[in-house]
Amino acid sequence: MNEMHVFDVPDMSCAHCVATIRDALGSALPGAMQDINLEAHRVSIAGDAERAETAIREAGYTPRRIDPA
Repeated sequence: MNEMHVFDVPDMSCAHCVATIRDALGSALPGAMQDINLEAHRVSIAGDAERAETAIREAGYTPRRIDPA
């Protein structure tokens, strides 16, 4: 099982942003479990953290990885 990685994405502000990020992550990490919380501006995904961060950036957003506590 892949480790979950969490990103703060402060410029994710609407349902369109969520769909764009979801599509970008789906292309970069097909089949990876993902959870996107618009209110908290959080994106969680299982898989390669660097690929996920790159996908979010290339979709036009500014992800900041949150290290596990």
